[in-house]
Amino acid sequence: MTERTTIGKLDIDPLLAEFVNDLLLPQLTIGKPDFWTGFEAIVDQFTPRNDSLLATRDSMQSQIDEWHSSRSSQAIEPAEYMQFLRAIGYLLEEGDDFSIDTENVDPEIASIAGPQLVVPLKNARFALNAANARWGSLYDALYGTDVIAQEGGAVRSQGYNPIRGRRVIHLAKEFLDQACPLLGASHSEVTAYSLINGHLLVELEQGVSTLVDADKLKGYRGKADSPSALLFVNNGLHIEICIDRESTIGSTDTAGVEDILLESAVTTIQDCEDSVAAVDAEDKVEVYRNWLGLMRGDLSETFTKQGAGLTRTLNPDREYQDLSGATFFLSGRSLQLIRNVGLLMRNSAILDKNGEPIYEGILDALITIATASIDVKKQNLLSNSRTGSIYIVKPKMHGPDEVRFTCDLFAAVEKLFMLQENTVKIGIMDEERRTTVNLKECIRAAKSRLAFINTGFLDRTGDEIHTSMHAGAMIPKAEMKSAVWIAAYENHNVDIGLACGLQGRAQIGKGMWAMPDLMAKMLKEKIAHPMSGANTAWVPSPTAAVLHAIHYHRVNVFERQREIAERTPAKLADILTIPLQTDIGTLTSTLVQFELDNNCQSILGYVVRWVDQGIGCSKVPDIHNIELMEDRATLRISRQHIANWLLHGICSEGQVLETLQRMALIVDQQNAEDPLYIAMAADYEKSIAFQAACDLIFDGLKQPNGYTEPRLHARREQFKAERVG
Repeated sequence: MTERTTIGKLDIDPLLAEFVNDLLLPQLTIGKPDFWTGFEAIVDQFTPRNDSLLATRDSMQSQIDEWHSSRSSQAIEPAEYMQFLRAIGYLLEEGDDFSIDTENVDPEIASIAGPQLVVPLKNARFALNAANARWGSLYDALYGTDVIAQEGGAVRSQGYNPIRGRRVIHLAKEFLDQACPLLGASHSEVTAYSLINGHLLVELEQGVSTLVDADKLKGYRGKADSPSALLFVNNGLHIEICIDRESTIGSTDTAGVEDILLESAVTTIQDCEDSVAAVDAEDKVEVYRNWLGLMRGDLSETFTKQGAGLTRTLNPDREYQDLSGATFFLSGRSLQLIRNVGLLMRNSAILDKNGEPIYEGILDALITIATASIDVKKQNLLSNSRTGSIYIVKPKMHGPDEVRFTCDLFAAVEKLFMLQENTVKIGIMDEERRTTVNLKECIRAAKSRLAFINTGFLDRTGDEIHTSMHAGAMIPKAEMKSAVWIAAYENHNVDIGLACGLQGRAQIGKGMWAMPDLMAKMLKEKIAHPMSGANTAWVPSPTAAVLHAIHYHRVNVFERQREIAERTPAKLADILTIPLQTDIGTLTSTLVQFELDNNCQSILGYVVRWVDQGIGCSKVPDIHNIELMEDRATLRISRQHIANWLLHGICSEGQVLETLQRMALIVDQQNAEDPLYIAMAADYEKSIAFQAACDLIFDGLKQPNGYTEPRLHARREQFKAERVG
C-alpha cells in the first residue's frame, strides 16, 4: 500500500492529495496551506452535526417501526397517525407563506423550460456527450429510434434508407408547422427561405408566405437572401433550420433543408451519486478530474468508434446574425449542475483527526465547489454559468434541518474560497418522505439558495417502503405508480414550489424516463411532465433530450403553471396514505413468484456490473429483455420490496434464495457477450456480486433508510482488494 499523505491532522490518500495539490490548486487563488487548514476546519465543524442528523434519522425510524409493530392488527387512522408523526418531530408545522429570493440564476434554470440530462460524471465520454447535448439533430433522433416504425420499407440499416428518410422529413416538417407555423402554408411546401429587410420570405411551389408570428425568427447564418441556417424561438427554446442544397439530404429537399436542430438538454446534472460507483480515492479522483475538465473547458476524451479514432471536446458557442445583421452567440453547451452525494456515506480518501473516514458529502462540497470557482472567476476556456453561480443538487436529505445543514456547509466553503454569499445554489431532491411532508419548510431553509426541486419518485418509493416497513405488506411494485400517495406527492411538489415563488427563479423538475430504447412510447407519454407544471424533466440520453424537447414546444409550461396555481393543493393525508396490500389473499403464489423473479433479476443485473466492473448506471435487460436504465434508486425499491414481503411472510428466505440463483443464470446469459463479465452461477459462494445481492435483500431491514450504498461499497471494496489488487 502506498504511504498516505499527512497534512495537519488529515490523513489523505496520495491519489487525492496529488490531484488537489498538483491539478486543482494551481487553478485557484488559495494556497496549499490555507486550503488544507480550511478543509480540516470545515471537516471538524460539520462532522458532529452530520453525526447528529443521522442519529435523528435512526431515532425517528425506530419510533415509527415500534408504532407500527405495536398496532399490527389495527387499521391506520389518518388523524392519529399524523398526530404521532408530529409528536416525534417527523411532521412539522408549516410557517407563514413566503417566496424564495434566489438571485443570479441563469435563464436555463429560471426562465427556460426544457429537458434535463443526468449523466455519470465518472465517464468522461458520457459527461462530454451530455454537456454537448444542448443542441441535437431532430432528423437523427427520428431516424435512429422507434418513433418511426420499421414497416413499409422504412427499416433502419447501416446505409441511408431514403424511404425512412422521407418519413423523418415529413414528421420534422410537421413539427415546424406546429412550432413555427406559416401563413396559409406548410413547411413541406417551401421551395426556398430568404430574409428581406429582416423579415422571413418563404417561397412556395405556388406563391409566397411568411411566419404567422414574425417574432419567432431570431437570426440566421450566411447571406440574408440565401441563408445557410435560420434560427427561430418557440416557448423559449431555439430551433435551427440547416440549409445546404449540396448535401445528401438537402439535395433531395425542395427547400434544401439538410437538418433541423433543436435546443434540447438545456441543463445537465453531472452526477457524483446514484449513477456512479465511487468507493475510494481512485474512483473519486476520476470523478473530480472530469469535473475539473468541464469547469476549465478543456475536458477531452479519445475513443474508437466504428474502427476510427475520435477525440471529443466541449462544443464552442454558436454564432448567428440577428435580423439587423449584427453578430450574436448562443451557448453551445448545456448548463452544468453537479449532484453531490448525500449525508450517509463516509469515504476513506481522507481520514479525520480521529482516524475515521470523512463524510463523503463534505468532501464533495469542498472539492466540487473549489473546482467550480474556476468558472465563477472566469479563469476558464469556456463559460458555464454566465451569472456566476454554482449549482449543486443535493440528494436524500430528510427534512429542513438537513437542508439547513447543507446550506451552512456551502456557506463555509464559499467563505474558504472567497466566493460571494449564496454563490452556491442548491437543488433539493424531494425523494425522501420526511422532505416531502415538510417541503415548504425545506424550501424556507434554502430560500436564498434554492434553484431546483425535483420529485425523485424512484428513491421516494424506496423510502416509502422502508419508512412504513412494519406497517404491513406493500402492494406489488408495478402498482406503486397508481397508488394514492404517489399522485399526491407529484402534485404536492408542484403546488408547494409554485406557492413558494419558484416560477421565474428556479426549476420544478420531474423524474427519469427509464426505457432509453422506447422513444415512441416516451414521445407519447412524457408530455405529462410539462403538463404537470414541471419546467424540466430527466432524460437518459442526448437523443431522448431532442425528442423530449418537442413536448416543451407543444406545452407552454409557464402558462400551465399559472393554471395549476389555481387548483386545490394536494392533501397531506393522501401523501401519508401507506400503500399497503389490504387483501393478502389476492397475492397468489404465481403473482408472488413473478414479483420475486422480476425484483431479483433486476437486482442481480444491476449489482453484478456495479460490484464487478464499477459501473454505477447502465442499460440492464429486465426479465422480458427490455433494457432499462438502472441506478441505485431502482435497486433501492427492489431490495426494499423483497425485504418487506419477507418480514410479513409473503415469501420465505429459501424461496428468495432459490429465485436469486435461478435469476443469476438468466443474468449470466444476458451478459454472455461481455468479455469483462464474471458469471455468478459458476459459484454462488465465491461470486462477490451474488453475495452483494443477498446482503442487500437479507440485510434490508438493518440498512439505514433502506439505502444500498453501505453494502454495495463494502462488496466493491472487497472485489477491488481481491481481484484488482
